[in-house]
Amino acid sequence: MSASTPATLSPSALQGVRVVEMGQLIAGPFCGKTLAEFGADVVKIEPPGSGDPLRQWRLIKDGTSVWWQVQSRNKRSVALDLRQTEGQQLARDLIAQADVLIENFRPGTLEGWGLSPEALMALNPRLVMVRISGYGQTGPYRDLPGFGAIGEAMGGLRHLTGEPGRVPVRVGVSIGDTLAALHATIGVMMALYHRDQRGGRGQVIDVALHEAVFNVMESLLPEYSAFGAVREAAGSALPGIAPSNAYRCQDGYVLVAGNGDSIFKRLMDVIGRPDLGADPGLAGNTGRVERVAELDAAIEAWTMGRSVQQVLQALGGARVPAGKVYTVADIAADPHFRARDMILQQQTREGYSVEVPGVVPKLSATPGTVRQAAPRLGEDTDAVLQEMGLSAQQIAQLREKGIVA
Repeated sequence: MSASTPATLSPSALQGVRVVEMGQLIAGPFCGKTLAEFGADVVKIEPPGSGDPLRQWRLIKDGTSVWWQVQSRNKRSVALDLRQTEGQQLARDLIAQADVLIENFRPGTLEGWGLSPEALMALNPRLVMVRISGYGQTGPYRDLPGFGAIGEAMGGLRHLTGEPGRVPVRVGVSIGDTLAALHATIGVMMALYHRDQRGGRGQVIDVALHEAVFNVMESLLPEYSAFGAVREAAGSALPGIAPSNAYRCQDGYVLVAGNGDSIFKRLMDVIGRPDLGADPGLAGNTGRVERVAELDAAIEAWTMGRSVQQVLQALGGARVPAGKVYTVADIAADPHFRARDMILQQQTREGYSVEVPGVVPKLSATPGTVRQAAPRLGEDTDAVLQEMGLSAQQIAQLREKGIVA
């Protein structure tokens, strides 16, 4: 199995960090995935029988979603019924030995199982507890159900997607969940650093989906506060920054970012409009924004007479940032992705090989790796419980009661 860097015995950045993942679907498990790729021992607790619903999402091969092969690689699976008192106690015992707990249930769920932050941190004062939810653990909306799509809408992203005056569209992936997961991962790193270098105690990380989206909305709020400006959808353009858009070619579209002052001049030379490049009124972004329609028309008049490859070759030679709109087929065939180990061959537990994304970010001394394939449901139940000190007989008794599987 390939790694994001050539296989070595390099130490992992998070080697020795023990994580219990109690989330499901996307946000919590993506956080766990990221920690696992950099060496954390991530034990994923799943309900017996069904497991994480992601196992059956989207395209299925040999009974399991191929998405699962990415989201749960490097993790260990323990099938544990948290609705039963004994199952809750086993979770409590496992968390007592952990550095990090990840959960993305609706607020109050853990408290109902006797697994509140107060109870868990009394057992394990060093615990870093990550709580990801739609609206956060406080506030008037805390008890409402919230998925990533709702967080994207509330955070302001959906209002800006699509064409002006048309139905708002989604990005195409669950970006709200992933943004929340990345914020959670950042929180884990800061909390572990503080615990180990400053205070010695853990803390609770409260991540709301809509806040994670809102945090990346750039100038949205200050522009409204200062000018009363409500930013609207603008298709492929980048309002307030010009020229930057998607332009039609003979066989597709090319994205061109000619908004730097010197880049703009080089772009105008390439398209045969040095007059615009020399125009004092277009020397800065403010002037270009005022005449963006004129500039877009000039650029597209040039691109429409050429193929995508011809446009990219000409703009690349002039050091103007430009790129084609990639499909996954383009990604899979691109030598740059493969040169940077961003497409890996992964052998699954089901016995087939599948290509999966590599690991980011790239660390020079402690790179992330794919050490093992995504687990079958409950594959590691016995091993984890034995590490906790349970005997084979005790585990068999728990299995007879349906508490573990």
